[in-house]
Amino acid sequence: MKKILAIALALVMVFALAACGGPPEQATTPPPVAPGPADPPPATDPPGGQEAPPPAPGTDGTEIILITDLGTIDDRSFNQGSWEGVVKYAQEFGKSYDYIQPAEQGDDTYLNAIDLAVQMGAKVIVTPGFLFEYPIYVAQDTYPNVSFILIDGAPNNGDWDNFHAHTAPNTVGVLYAEEQAGFLAGYGAVMAGYTELGFMGGMAVPAVIRFGHGFIQGAELAAQELGLGDGEVSLNYYYTGVFWPLPEINTMASAWYNDGVEVIFACGGAISDSIFPAAAQAGKFVIGVDVDQSNLSPTVITSAMKGLTQSVYDKLADFFNGNFPGGQVITYSAANLGVGLPMANSKLGSFGQADYDAIFARLVNGSVKVDDDIGIAPDAIPTVKVAVNNLG
Repeated sequence: MKKILAIALALVMVFALAACGGPPEQATTPPPVAPGPADPPPATDPPGGQEAPPPAPGTDGTEIILITDLGTIDDRSFNQGSWEGVVKYAQEFGKSYDYIQPAEQGDDTYLNAIDLAVQMGAKVIVTPGFLFEYPIYVAQDTYPNVSFILIDGAPNNGDWDNFHAHTAPNTVGVLYAEEQAGFLAGYGAVMAGYTELGFMGGMAVPAVIRFGHGFIQGAELAAQELGLGDGEVSLNYYYTGVFWPLPEINTMASAWYNDGVEVIFACGGAISDSIFPAAAQAGKFVIGVDVDQSNLSPTVITSAMKGLTQSVYDKLADFFNGNFPGGQVITYSAANLGVGLPMANSKLGSFGQADYDAIFARLVNGSVKVDDDIGIAPDAIPTVKVAVNNLG
């Protein structure tokens, strides 16, 4: 453990400038934090109730390493969902595992982190976040004997004027139909009787945009089916620009609730830590994101989930079983149970399991289609029943 800490801390020294203080006023990178290892969050028990082998993080020749792009592995959202897939598989099958948490974002930073992971002996590297698209595009050819699981992205050269996408045989890209998850949340909320909605996204990255646009479309369809009047559903829409808590986010959420907003879709990792207290104080509600966040606050009425833990687990199983789908980009959607709402823990009143199953089946069979175009503004999405107030 001490040896791995020493190596990991060396990576932080490379980025000492970033590690000297908190995020700037116009924050674009998360506060610097030292890379792992750390005690992992609890993993799901393996099938059959058998006791899992003891975890073995931080040993020489670490087989599985996860590298974060932004935030921490205990963000109770995207990173944690991915990390729990690593922990679950590694503990179940006795694999050594660890994580690296770079002190800043950037292609060179991520490439250095990947190099460190290779030095640590990684057989397979998991990288959650589309910011790894270019680093993996480079690293997959630099390290052909190491396999990469890129979550939320597909390797490409990042040059939009001369674009080239390439997924090597040692890499698999995993995408999610976030627009469908957001759609289900918006549909369920309006069907449950909420007509004053809010969407607070983190950074305006593709996944967050798809969540938000789907949320609008789900609210619109529900309002149509309920026969609501034109503009009877209102929806405030805003990107905070960060994935961590800020006092300004709490202030804005409080103002929204005081102005009548009933529920805010908190779609930006740890920004929910600023929104939960505002909801509690106002007696209002929150929709979580990425994973079931019902255990984080009694204000959470449902969560727009992606199958992060399961998809990471599945791809690790494919790798160690010799069935790694290298060279492919795989999308998890409603059709393969890759997105959804946690109905067992949802508090959506009249919108029950049968109602959810019915709309979910329409997504699966294609009778309901959700537009995934991220190139338009949220208030340009065709709506009649939903009035979108785009606040930037």
